[in-house]
Amino acid sequence: ALLATVLGELRVPRLGRGRARTRPDAVIADRAYSAGTYRRALHARGIKVVIPEKSDEITARRRRGARGGRPRTLDSTADRGRNVIERHFALTKQWRGLATRYDKLAVTYRAAVILAACITWSRI
Repeated sequence: ALLATVLGELRVPRLGRGRARTRPDAVIADRAYSAGTYRRALHARGIKVVIPEKSDEITARRRRGARGGRPRTLDSTADRGRNVIERHFALTKQWRGLATRYDKLAVTYRAAVILAACITWSRI
């Protein structure tokens, strides 16, 4: 239900003229989101799924043999890009105020996130 809400509110403005895109090319996530409900919801909207399988899902599929189905494909090149985002979140969590959400106003919290991103970007 939450995934449908997020996908329903998604708007990506175009660089030129035209209305905003409402459907991403792909959703890249970690193993925590490998459940079939997420995959079915994304496939229903025609969105490419880049989510690795959990090890228990792999063993369960192999245990079922031919009835277990084919292994899910994974675009390993796109999955490598997920590492960059996860490392950025780890850097952002080093800011104590961001990690613990001390700020009472959303505007202040957003400003701290932008400041952390700018400082991280300037170091690169």
